[in-house]
Amino acid sequence: MKTEFTDVSETQKTLTIEIPSEVVDAEIARVAKGYSKQAKLPGFRPGKVPATIVKQRFKDQILHDVMHGLIPRAVDEALQERGLEPIDTPNIKDVALEEGQPLKFTAAFETVPPFEPGDLDTLTATRPSTAVSDASVDEMLARLRERAARYEPVEGRPVGDSDTVVLDIERTDTTGQPDRHENVSIELGAATNPPGFDANLLGLGVGERKTFTIHFPEDYPVKEMATTDVTYAVTVKEVRRKVLPALDDEFAKDLGAFDSLAALGDRVRSDLQAEADEHARRHVRASLLKQLADRVSFELPVSLVDREIDRRLEEFARQLIQQNVDPRQAGIDWAQFREAQREPARTAVAGALVLDEIARREQITVSAEDVDKEIEQFAVRAGRTPAALRAQLEKEGGVARLAAGLRREKAVDLALSRARITDE
Repeated sequence: MKTEFTDVSETQKTLTIEIPSEVVDAEIARVAKGYSKQAKLPGFRPGKVPATIVKQRFKDQILHDVMHGLIPRAVDEALQERGLEPIDTPNIKDVALEEGQPLKFTAAFETVPPFEPGDLDTLTATRPSTAVSDASVDEMLARLRERAARYEPVEGRPVGDSDTVVLDIERTDTTGQPDRHENVSIELGAATNPPGFDANLLGLGVGERKTFTIHFPEDYPVKEMATTDVTYAVTVKEVRRKVLPALDDEFAKDLGAFDSLAALGDRVRSDLQAEADEHARRHVRASLLKQLADRVSFELPVSLVDREIDRRLEEFARQLIQQNVDPRQAGIDWAQFREAQREPARTAVAGALVLDEIARREQITVSAEDVDKEIEQFAVRAGRTPAALRAQLEKEGGVARLAAGLRREKAVDLALSRARITDE
């Protein structure tokens, strides 16, 4: 077998392979013999069809089988001979196959070139402060109080500041098409209200109707609305005022298993502390991964970057579906969104390659017990049995990916243990 290796780039390679004609003819004869045993042609007894007729009658099928038998073996042999490990299955092209002639073809593939991941001791990161202030606890208690607010009807006075107004609204934009909604609750002072909308409601009483036009400024956050005029016709149905509960022991008891406001405050502080610790952990981890990714000096394999972009798009689409939003009807420019993911995807791929190289050099392994434990944890979160989840992963080839992810996480832990981390 003759092979010719071409170094297209640091990551892109090609192998031009030629398999001798005698090997090709022997394989054709072997495959044709199998067809001869099964062939049923008029004028011939089963299994007695001459080989020449079989080769003519089933030429395309025989050559197809010969290619699928010889090419993978030849590619594997050539790769092993040169010590090459492709990222994915090589792309076979320019195949030339005829009886009595050598089989020629080209295999194009991508590889990860050897590289130095660097000294882990030189990694540095600053851990953000995780201190939880009394003001943060008070702010969260105020939010809980806001969520527990009730709205009471107001009688005998018109709409005032901070009221919540129930309206029938007819909205007419520049197209001239009215858009009507009934019993819409509007809280005066809300940041999402159109500019000047609240001022037009002040002083209106229940049953009153008013028509007014609002001009949306050029810097309005919703670009489609900027510099447009919209006419509103509103009818006041009801006026309500927000009533906040007292911040006391009874309020704490209403929220759950807390016997006092102090106990609720302790729980809030504990939750905020856990969030701060997790934020700091993620910040340090992201900083180290970015430093590791920056150590990859070669051009990343295109297939790996595209695969990571596809994964990110699929994950985002899955999140939309979980929120009962049809990705096809979400009004998203998917081409633009895909391109926006390219740089983060490159960073993620580079980081993964460095972690794989660290794991290889440090001989980091993942045991079957590690995989079983991770599957059990996933199963609990998904509300499924470990056996059912494992069966699905095995069917989709996910167990190997899970093990690779665990191996990388162990490499991250190793990098964290050796890095110089200081507190903010």
